[in-house]
Amino acid sequence: MNLRKKCHNELVRLRGNIRVFCRVRPVSQEEQDAANDAKTMLSFDSDDDAVLHLSSKGKVMTFELDKVFPPQATQEEVFQEVQSLVTSCIDGFNVCIFAYGQTGSGKTYTMEGVVDNPGINQRALRLLFSEVTDKAPDWDYKITVSMVEIYNETLRNLLGENPTDKLDIKMNPDGSGQLYVPGLSEFTVQSPEDINRVFELGHMNRATACTNLNEHSSRSHALLIITVCGFNSATGNRTQGKLNLVDLAGSERIGKSGAEGSRLREAQCINKSLSALGDVINALRSKHSHVPFRNSRLTYLLQDSLSGDSKTLMMVQVSPLPSNMSESVCSLKFAQRVRSVELSSSSSSRRQENSSTSSSPTHDSVE
Repeated sequence: MNLRKKCHNELVRLRGNIRVFCRVRPVSQEEQDAANDAKTMLSFDSDDDAVLHLSSKGKVMTFELDKVFPPQATQEEVFQEVQSLVTSCIDGFNVCIFAYGQTGSGKTYTMEGVVDNPGINQRALRLLFSEVTDKAPDWDYKITVSMVEIYNETLRNLLGENPTDKLDIKMNPDGSGQLYVPGLSEFTVQSPEDINRVFELGHMNRATACTNLNEHSSRSHALLIITVCGFNSATGNRTQGKLNLVDLAGSERIGKSGAEGSRLREAQCINKSLSALGDVINALRSKHSHVPFRNSRLTYLLQDSLSGDSKTLMMVQVSPLPSNMSESVCSLKFAQRVRSVELSSSSSSRRQENSSTSSSPTHDSVE
């Protein structure tokens, strides 16, 4: 089993601790009927599935990523590419998978999917159930789930009785250096039925509002946080890993979304947190001694999954419509910046072999 862990981790490491995929959503029939210019401005490389070409203002820009999914790619094909990261959290690693892009580019479809064609969230939990079942009876695992949203830089508990209550991020008093959120609801899940109940409750409590870009646009970042704790009674070994699945709010610029009043404040908070995410990634890329995780709730909450030997995947979602080209260019340029980052391997393993201490690096070492 240790050999399997080692090989699996080496495979993920060779692919890159920060990986960037791009998924281009299809053009709907309604969009084709409504626009004269509905022809796509994006083209794919027949010889290389990691290259995307974009035509804009008479110029062709080429973006190199780790993988590009064309409009016809299925939910299953997308998940096949991310499942090795999902299983890393069973081995005690912290993993972050997030969808980035403008409103209406398909982020929620990729992460949540629909009832008869689920996205990464449901498929990840099902895979975890399958993997931990295979490891029994040698290993005993506990899988807990929390759901939070970050709305106007306020943390909300989507599984609590009162989702409007504000939460805070604090340092764990056990001396482990791990961050935690006091009062955050945690549900232990043991079956797909449990997952469905958790998701239904979370969706009911999530804040949505209208903008010019998408009638039911989500104006908050939604995070599904899955913690996997394992114990081997024969060896005494313990593991603790965390899987963060993040559906980021739309990244469009304020002028484009037509936001006013409270919608304007929402857009400003969204853009501030996405900018903070970019700053964190830039600091990691440049190997700065100080990484500004505290500049937003989003990056502070994800600190232990964006540093050390954690593993990160960004799925940049792109609309192929010419009317969305400026936003697509912004998203793809951000994606290329992310791809150039390498997380430094922590000198100490996050796996808690023969130890019950936390799997996160200390706050001081990260700062």
